[in-house]
Amino acid sequence: MSAQLQARLNTLLEEFELFDDWEDRYRYIIDLGKDMPPLKPEERIDQTRVLGCASQVWLVMDPAPQDELRFRGESDAFIVKGLIAILVRLLDGLPYGEIQSFSIRDTLHKLGLDEALSSQRTNGLMSMVERLKKAAA
Repeated sequence: MSAQLQARLNTLLEEFELFDDWEDRYRYIIDLGKDMPPLKPEERIDQTRVLGCASQVWLVMDPAPQDELRFRGESDAFIVKGLIAILVRLLDGLPYGEIQSFSIRDTLHKLGLDEALSSQRTNGLMSMVERLKKAAA
């Protein structure tokens, strides 16, 4: 894990530690999603939709310097939009190689989300990361 990704993860860990229970952390994740700008209607299309998610999810890849992945996303579910915000905070602007080696399972474990998220949400998050890895390939 690069120093940049580790620093981003550490910031999230520090933020999560401010909350005593998972109900407060869920609210925080939802608030992260609410702070994200929405996608334009013309960006919420079949080509940007992520399959394998229980809710509707769209990830849009933006133009970026060579070997760097820039992306934005949206969902019709508040908690999922918050999870997208976490992915954006962790991965947006990183080199392709870093995206390719990123482990969502390890990250969920470090954040304590592996036990807090349903298997359906976890599978959806894994589908999002797989989409990002394909874009970085």
